[in-house]
Amino acid sequence: MIRSLNEALRRIPVPLVWLAGAIPFALLLWDTLTGGLGVEPIREIEHRLGRTALYFLVASIGVTPLLRLTGISLMRFRRALGVLCFAYAVPHVLAWVVMDMGLLWGQMARDIVKRPYLLFGMLSFVLLLPLALSSNDWSIRSLGGKAWRNLHKAVYVAAPLAALHWLWAVKVNEPAPLFWLVAILSLLGLRLVVRRRLNLQTLFRGSKKQA
Repeated sequence: MIRSLNEALRRIPVPLVWLAGAIPFALLLWDTLTGGLGVEPIREIEHRLGRTALYFLVASIGVTPLLRLTGISLMRFRRALGVLCFAYAVPHVLAWVVMDMGLLWGQMARDIVKRPYLLFGMLSFVLLLPLALSSNDWSIRSLGGKAWRNLHKAVYVAAPLAALHWLWAVKVNEPAPLFWLVAILSLLGLRLVVRRRLNLQTLFRGSKKQA
């Protein structure tokens, strides 16, 4: 069954993932043009862009645990998921910088220092920036596979920071950001468990050969 599913997934063209990834932006644009953003349109734009970025970020870091635990491979879509995350993170930040803060750089700097959720968000964005810029074959060849993989481990710091940004930003007891923070920490925990298991298996095989 898993083999059949993976064969079906391999037949899905990657551009289709990009097309599906544009749907949330199209819906946001439609609501913006038709007045469907509620009484605080700027905040709604910021929040929807930020939430969508986080969803794609979680999807991208969930690809490897899914493969290790179930055998289902979405690896060929992982790059698209990661870049889609950044594609929503950029307008999320721009909406805050331009529409919310009106390009008042001094006020922005003071707010980032004063409000932890802004600091978490900016740190996450800064960590994601080099990952998005290097998500291409040329960067892999230029940096070398090992250096490229080490660079992209920054996503495991950026993801919980992004979830903390959302959790700290809400002013009411909203369960969604806590759920996503727990989901991210669970995925990172699974990654560590699987990696440790693989290391132990490798060590065990090596000791058997020596014996």
